[in-house]
Amino acid sequence: MPRVFTATIIFALVASAQAVRAQQYGAHTPIPQTTSAPAMRDLAVQREIHERFRLGLDAEARQDWRGAIPEFSRIIAMQPGEPQHSTASYDLGIAYAGMHRYTDAAAAFRDAIARDNEFLAAYANLIAVDLQRRDLTEARSFGDRFVRLAPQSARALYSRGLVALQSGDLNAAIDDFGKLLLRNPTYAVAHYDLGLAHARLNQWTQAEREFSMAVDLAPAYARARFALATVLLREGRRSEARAALDATLRDAADPVLRNLAAALRNSI
Repeated sequence: MPRVFTATIIFALVASAQAVRAQQYGAHTPIPQTTSAPAMRDLAVQREIHERFRLGLDAEARQDWRGAIPEFSRIIAMQPGEPQHSTASYDLGIAYAGMHRYTDAAAAFRDAIARDNEFLAAYANLIAVDLQRRDLTEARSFGDRFVRLAPQSARALYSRGLVALQSGDLNAAIDDFGKLLLRNPTYAVAHYDLGLAHARLNQWTQAEREFSMAVDLAPAYARARFALATVLLREGRRSEARAALDATLRDAADPVLRNLAAALRNSI
């Protein structure tokens, strides 16, 4: 069965980023019922693995990425069985990504997938860090594998759509985002990215529709509002564009986006 973990993200390429939580392991190991030296040694190893998972996950919860890395690295060095090994590799990747060490993160996610070919969260995060380091070839390869493995998955379609968008394969991006939105029309971020693909093809009516949908679904989505404002301004709808830019300035947390919105607003 594919492993799907509840998501929280690692990078904010688009509206919200999801960081996927790792499998939890209990903190307690049963009291030994044996005096066999090998069995006692195995129990001691399991106790250490469980404790290091606890410490590493606690560090990740605090976003103490530097503190998490040695815990998961030590688990991997102990060569545990599955699913512990792939989970430790996955969480190591999350910690590396948190420190912007994307090449190390990609290696850790690849190792998790090599040990568990159905580890869906590892596919999603490998593609995310590949996009960060502009390795579009690997991102495309794993995006295709992800969709083959989970063809109904919104995350799989969205991940592959992002790869296509960043690669300039706009029709492929439109196809993946469109399939996703047929199944989940409330996915605001996908509407935004679909709008970007249409805009790059000069399909302004479709772009306006998608940006408007993104804003309707997520009114505080400042990036989508800014994109909508640029389309409205292009169409000569200055008062509507001004209102959209005012909303962008109100909601945007990103100072770069705020500066762009202010400059465009002042030019109208």
